[in-house]
Amino acid sequence: MRIISGTSRGRRLATPRGHALRPTSDRVKESIFNILGEEVEGKVVLDLFAGTGNLGIEALSRGSKKTFFVERARESLRMIQRNLLQCGFSGQAEIIPKEVNRAIGILEASGESFDLILMDPPYEKGWIQRTLVKLNNHNIYHEGSVLVIEHGRREPLPQKTGRWAVIKQRMIGDTIISILQAGGDSQEDK
Repeated sequence: MRIISGTSRGRRLATPRGHALRPTSDRVKESIFNILGEEVEGKVVLDLFAGTGNLGIEALSRGSKKTFFVERARESLRMIQRNLLQCGFSGQAEIIPKEVNRAIGILEASGESFDLILMDPPYEKGWIQRTLVKLNNHNIYHEGSVLVIEHGRREPLPQKTGRWAVIKQRMIGDTIISILQAGGDSQEDK
């Protein structure tokens, strides 16, 4: 696992041992950030289910202003800290060691608002729907904010969920990258 582009291009990231985590592959990550293009630069980013910090650190390398990492597993939290230090992004990052749905409430209470939300939950565990409901009920984004969800093909998304509408989808093997926008109109690109 490596940083694909930006100021830390080519840097290798610490990865988990065993199969407790399923980090985003370089191929899927590259597709996500190719779709986003310059949507990352200068933005405040939220990396939900952060795992190793792979997606959020890529956003920092590509010029995000600040990235918040939400993760509760201790080993993952250590990897995020190690990867941020290794890439020199500790000063632009905040780690929230909580379960995702609890963290969303905490972020709202502290007045945070995100331009880009990255979400790579465990596949087929119901996390996507629960998190979308939580996001719809907590004001931590604005109209035009972008939500990227990485999910398996057996866990399809509705075209519209509350204030979020699917604006683009791309399939890579068994993985689907869904791009949603708050207040956006629905269209599909497979």
